[in-house]
Amino acid sequence: MQFFTKGYKETVQDILNDAIFDENHDEMVVVKDIDLFSLCEHHLVPFFGKAHIAYIPNKKVVGLSKLARIVEIFSRRLQVQERLTKQIAVAINEALEPLGVAVVIEAAHMCMVMRGVQKMNAKTVTSVMLGVFQSDPRSRKEFLTLTMEKE
Repeated sequence: MQFFTKGYKETVQDILNDAIFDENHDEMVVVKDIDLFSLCEHHLVPFFGKAHIAYIPNKKVVGLSKLARIVEIFSRRLQVQERLTKQIAVAINEALEPLGVAVVIEAAHMCMVMRGVQKMNAKTVTSVMLGVFQSDPRSRKEFLTLTMEKE
């Protein structure tokens, strides 16, 4: 259980340390298909899936692996998917002060598969859009198109 909940002992500041860089890049940065594993705080059974993250820099960029590490910090806590999605978006927004942040998580919840309704193929999708992703439909559409297209 200590490993599954190690996110309580980690902070975003600890993992970002010197990984924020001044850069004059103003186009969307997308990291998609970040694997995540978490525990449902209501049933203590796993949920797992993928996170897709985008941000539009405002003179600052972050090392790409740090986005996956932010997902790891918050997913390694007892969670609900809705809160997890928001925590990731808010953490990136606070650290980088970008023009916008978008996070989508698609996950399968074992509490729906192993117990209760027992639906094997049900997926839950949550999103949080901040800044221009909330106010500009074109930015939102670009993000969703880039992250939802399959290879």
